[in-house]
Amino acid sequence: MQDIIQLLPDSIANQIAAGEVVQRPASVVKELLENSIDAQATQIQLLVKDAGRTLIQVIDNGIGMSETDARMCFERHATSKIRTAEDLFKIRTMGFRGEAMASIAAVSQVELRSRRESDELGTHLKIDASELKTHEPCQTPVGTNICVKNLFFNVPARRNFLKSNPVEMRHVLDEFQRVALSYPEVSFTLHHGETEVYNLPGGKMSRRIVDLFGKNYREQLADTREETPFVKVSGFIGKPEFAKKVRGEQFFFVNQRFIRHPYLHHAVLSGFEGLIPEGNHPFYVLNIEIDPAHIDINVHPTKTEIKFDDERSVYAIVRAAVKRATGVYGLAPAIDFEMDVNLLNPAQSLSFQQKDYASHFDASVRENRKVTDEEQAPSRDSYASQASRPPVPKRNISSWEKLFEGLEGPIKEERHSIFAIPPDIIPSVKPFTPPIPEAAPEEDATLVGSSITFQSKANRLPMEEPPAEPMQETPQESAHEQTFSSKATPRPAAKAPLLDYERMLFQVHNRYVLSQVKSGLMVIDQKAAYERILYDKYRGSLEKRNAASQQLLFPKTVTLNPIDFQLVLEIQQEIRALGFDFAEIGKDAFILYGIPAEVMDENEEDLFEGLLAQFRQHYAELKLDRPEALARSFAKRSAARYLTRLSAEEMSALVDQLFASSNPSYTPGGDPTFTILGLEKLAGLLR
Repeated sequence: MQDIIQLLPDSIANQIAAGEVVQRPASVVKELLENSIDAQATQIQLLVKDAGRTLIQVIDNGIGMSETDARMCFERHATSKIRTAEDLFKIRTMGFRGEAMASIAAVSQVELRSRRESDELGTHLKIDASELKTHEPCQTPVGTNICVKNLFFNVPARRNFLKSNPVEMRHVLDEFQRVALSYPEVSFTLHHGETEVYNLPGGKMSRRIVDLFGKNYREQLADTREETPFVKVSGFIGKPEFAKKVRGEQFFFVNQRFIRHPYLHHAVLSGFEGLIPEGNHPFYVLNIEIDPAHIDINVHPTKTEIKFDDERSVYAIVRAAVKRATGVYGLAPAIDFEMDVNLLNPAQSLSFQQKDYASHFDASVRENRKVTDEEQAPSRDSYASQASRPPVPKRNISSWEKLFEGLEGPIKEERHSIFAIPPDIIPSVKPFTPPIPEAAPEEDATLVGSSITFQSKANRLPMEEPPAEPMQETPQESAHEQTFSSKATPRPAAKAPLLDYERMLFQVHNRYVLSQVKSGLMVIDQKAAYERILYDKYRGSLEKRNAASQQLLFPKTVTLNPIDFQLVLEIQQEIRALGFDFAEIGKDAFILYGIPAEVMDENEEDLFEGLLAQFRQHYAELKLDRPEALARSFAKRSAARYLTRLSAEEMSALVDQLFASSNPSYTPGGDPTFTILGLEKLAGLLR
């Protein structure tokens, strides 16, 4: 039988290796920038065309390469960083495997020029799909100039899997930012086509952060430092009030190498515990200096994941560094020793208020009753002496009798039922006064010509029964006569603003809507309900492209960072379909002419930036398509504005629109919009 296992040619092996190392143009950018860093460059230029599809060029002023090194760098497993196996645990450089350049050359057309300071002439190489085309001396400045053209030109399937230019450019910007943050002392420039995207001079980390993310970050930076014999933590964290609901501005570096580490991210969040709302993520740029012998960076093809031999200690030190920074810079709430701590206790504060109200009420009662000085003076006698003291005669009993003089007998009986405590309401209370004969009137007793209305049991009739026709006041009755006849002018009770008598809808704390149903009580989450309603509306607008837009009286200029600018270019058609009207006016800037018609009382720039932030979260984490992610993002962003007081009509419309939606039970993200508390559960809550 014939042998079937054979050794692959180098070109095919390099293409297989390129599948792990070179996933998209951003992967090439990362490898080339890291090579320039390892070459001790202080100035690095990155030029990109068509988001890296056509050209990726990196020019540096590093130490350069000799003629032999320039040729050897394109061979697999050729590296200058490792000589023995022990060197794997002493790595402080960015690259060490010797696979990147060979993988890049296998799927692109590469042109290299490099010269050392000690050489008069440099070296010029051209390689197409791992095949050497040109190898000759040339005149070139000190350093290295490498061009990667037509990426994946010989692998059409891989090229077809690339996303649109704005998407790929965002990934390029991400990689550029990470390298620029890890080495703030190095000068970087980035050009996309003919446009200069970044021009970052070398300097301090704080200056680099402001240059990358904007001037508004200058106000929110807090220096973070913690040094131990085991590890050193340095960098900056953002103030709690600037925390965002979406991730993307969190950067961890270990020995100046960018990594992703959820465990250490949790350490930072625990340092902000109690300072930011749950689900928000603070800004931070933290670098961990540690002996390479305590870490393993060779666990992932892109070297973005590492392992610590003692993660718990690193976790505790990072958390302590963040805690210390929040305390030193006053980011955590301070204790005011001059404040009355009793006021911080709601129960005690309430008791003080009750005492004040009680004292004020007692003073007013004493003034109205005109009691003697003996009654007003505070007594210090014992309870026994107070009990032996003769009772003070009541002086105002005759006033009540005079009030009812000249009235009919039945009315006198009625006034007893007015002021007595109905036994069916408080059955356990036994009044000390003699029992009063029941004379429950069937209608209200109203004081004609005034606003005094004495309620009777007629107002406690079942809701299903229609109220009695109000009696009109006759012209013969004087407006100044005090007549307690129930047939004079009965006044219907005013409808409460948050009560719908037909559907029994109530609103609680501008957040929940309660509705009576056959099985019990339905509790509707107001924000979740509006999120579902708005999602269906925006999804329909994206499909039909017919959203209404309200034009701004004064157009607003919106300036974004380069990553968000590329994101807007990518999804501008979908954003316009929601009702936004804008145009590009220059570098990283748009002019906003109109916003969706239903948006009211919100800053247009914050609305635009908030939409982009929500879109990044849904698009990256949930892997949704563009229309779906955009509809969810804008619905979630807009629903937060509806946590306001609703009228009975608005609550009724909310319920109708919710149950007319595509999925009334859940939000687009899967959270429930309402729940039903059964009668048995309600009864159990009171047992």
